[in-house]
Amino acid sequence: MTLSFTSLGISETTATLLETLGLTEPTTIQAQAIPQLLSGRDVVGQSQTGTGKTAAFSLPILERIDRQDPSIQALILTPTRELALQVTQAIRSFSGDRRLGVTVYGGQSIDLQLRRLQAGAPIVIGTPGRVIDLLGRGCLKLGQVKWLVLDEADEMLSMGFIDDVEKILKQVPTERQTAFFSATMPPVIRSLIGKFLHSPVTVSVEQPKATPSKIHQKVFFIPRGWSKAKALQPILELEDPESALIFVRTRKAAAELTNQLQAAGHSVDEYHGDLSQTQRERLLHRFRQNQVRWVVATDIAARGLDVDHLTHVINYDLPDSPENYIHRIGRTGRAGNSGTAISLIHPLERRKLQLIERRVRQSLKICPIPTRNQIEKRYLENLQSQVRETLTGERMASFLPIVAQLSEEYDAHAIAAAALQMVYDRTRPAWMNGEPEPQVEERPAPILLRRDRSSKTSVSPNR
Repeated sequence: MTLSFTSLGISETTATLLETLGLTEPTTIQAQAIPQLLSGRDVVGQSQTGTGKTAAFSLPILERIDRQDPSIQALILTPTRELALQVTQAIRSFSGDRRLGVTVYGGQSIDLQLRRLQAGAPIVIGTPGRVIDLLGRGCLKLGQVKWLVLDEADEMLSMGFIDDVEKILKQVPTERQTAFFSATMPPVIRSLIGKFLHSPVTVSVEQPKATPSKIHQKVFFIPRGWSKAKALQPILELEDPESALIFVRTRKAAAELTNQLQAAGHSVDEYHGDLSQTQRERLLHRFRQNQVRWVVATDIAARGLDVDHLTHVINYDLPDSPENYIHRIGRTGRAGNSGTAISLIHPLERRKLQLIERRVRQSLKICPIPTRNQIEKRYLENLQSQVRETLTGERMASFLPIVAQLSEEYDAHAIAAAALQMVYDRTRPAWMNGEPEPQVEERPAPILLRRDRSSKTSVSPNR
């Protein structure tokens, strides 16, 4: 029997609205969480981004909230403003009310957010820092809160927001319904659950056992003495991704890499938390319309980037966990398409590679950094294809008189070769000029640590 939202307890009116949004069957996390939340239970949900958890916690709130009551009845905490805005947008779509839900986060005028709160806010979605700020000003009244949701709790922990979260939880009435959603359950999160939730029921979505088979995974070890940016250039030249998401660790790294790639003539932009909402939306639109081919982003910022046409995911910096690796590369190879995942790995990161391989249950293909000859061969092949296309075009006729004049002095083959050389020299990347070939092992031997009889750590000679 196929589940429906009405069978979970969602009203016919809301279910009909969900149908217009293309939501007809509940996901696994929704099927498990919605009935529990509607029955009044506290819930701990363990699931990754993209499993439908936003609807899992927001639909029950929308069913039970009093929209005529202007006081804050539900508080939803998210680790980033991008996620806060996504949740707000989802709530407005699920409810059919474009004004429902007030988002509070840093980086936007606090006066504007205050005016929206004063106008009445049954549901507030916010980041911990801004919520703490508003509480300190006495502008956020949580005395009537009946529902509290902590979304992506493990990200709150990794970003250092847990102390703020605990302060907020202490200011919300104890007689409330609480839901925690998290991809992983580290001890600190379990401690919070034990302290602030009442006999919660746990629902979970089984994590993927391995990466999709249509994703071709490649690893490039960075040659000794090379920077990551230097190693990335020839890889991009040979792969020539139609659309790519390049993951870096920090905003600073995103800015630096974007500048370097733009200087090399590539269609690329950066996506980070310092951009205004308008700038983010504009970049996302350009990316979806193929007006910009590559985007450099951090894990946190990339949560606001959701596109289906990615041909490549590039791990410029490796993620902290194998689960994040799977989540990152799962952005390509969607909708029946194949995709490519590329990881740049410093020899000192070989332990991370082993953990990833163990998690995805396969040895990843180790590729040498492309050589100058390989890249030149690809450029010449592309040039030949372009010449074939030009030969069938109409504009070529206007250049025939020049060829006729030159033919009086030079062989026709020499003229054609000279024209191709001019085009090639102008399109060939400047960084390739005089660049030495990389010297790197296909898979560096592991560094083995052992202890001698004096208990001092020594390095095995097979390093």
